[in-house]
Amino acid sequence: MGRAGENARVIVDCAMYRDGRRSNAPGDFSDALDEARATGDAFLWIGMHEPTEKEFEHVSQEFGLHPLAVEDALTAHQRPKLEVYDDSLFVVLKPVTYDDDRDTVTAGELMVFIGDSFVVTVRHGEGAALTAVRQRLEHEPDVLRHGPTAVLYAVSDAVVDHYIDVAGELQVDLEELEAEVFAPNATDTKNTAARIYAFKRQVLEFRRSTSPLLQPMDRLAFGSVPFVHEHAQPFFRDVADHLTKANEYIEGLDRLLSDALAAHLAQMGVRQNDDMRKISAWAAMAAVPTMVAGIYGMNFDHMPELRNEWGYPGVVVLMAGVCLGLHRLFKSRGWL
Repeated sequence: MGRAGENARVIVDCAMYRDGRRSNAPGDFSDALDEARATGDAFLWIGMHEPTEKEFEHVSQEFGLHPLAVEDALTAHQRPKLEVYDDSLFVVLKPVTYDDDRDTVTAGELMVFIGDSFVVTVRHGEGAALTAVRQRLEHEPDVLRHGPTAVLYAVSDAVVDHYIDVAGELQVDLEELEAEVFAPNATDTKNTAARIYAFKRQVLEFRRSTSPLLQPMDRLAFGSVPFVHEHAQPFFRDVADHLTKANEYIEGLDRLLSDALAAHLAQMGVRQNDDMRKISAWAAMAAVPTMVAGIYGMNFDHMPELRNEWGYPGVVVLMAGVCLGLHRLFKSRGWL
């Protein structure tokens, strides 16, 4: 039999909720589930963290979880989705965390099984701990009275609300990056381009977690889904609205990053043109004395200027005058 003590390492919490309030549950999963179903106003909620196949076997057998869903829950690396099986509902969520020091978005995975009088949550990754969600629900017995549906709603709402928080943190970092891109004296162009590209990779990672979740939330908000209370649709519509807002944030971030990258590349092109104009201007000024010196350095016998007393100073003044004129011309046109 599947006793909670056998899986104590991976079971974060296990409790029975009767009439919206936490109560002591029998140590055996099967007895606890039978008791919950017998009373009609109770359900069992088991939370697990990264179980192995052997550790999860007891739970899956006792609750009759579908083998395909069990495989997905153990393997992880799933897209957000909603699957309906004969005896349970399987939902995959991807919570995200943002490390501001390293500017990285990390996605975890959270699987939720819902069935007749039970909820099983399986968490992968360091983020998305459900302790706070469970504690908040335990202080709201009116919500918990709705059974497993209330748990699914609370978990989904917490994950999606955190999406908006992470999007706000990314927005702050993007504003700093934009200020760097458009700084008048920006010099480290290679590092800036690398930061923009790395930022786009983080936004892409974020989008992989949020975009696929739209369809499951729409099904919960507007369709009839087994094991989900029909009166819960307005609550899931609220979650879907928040998810849409988060996706709009992410799309806006991606567009701004693309615009910032295009502006950065354009600025690099402008700087290269400025450098080429400066090089061309100095080359033109250097070409005049080089040409004159080359002519008078040919040492032909019949060059009357070579024997003129004022020839040398005259040529020097001529070269200096032409160079000064070219310098003023280029300066007035913004080449120097």
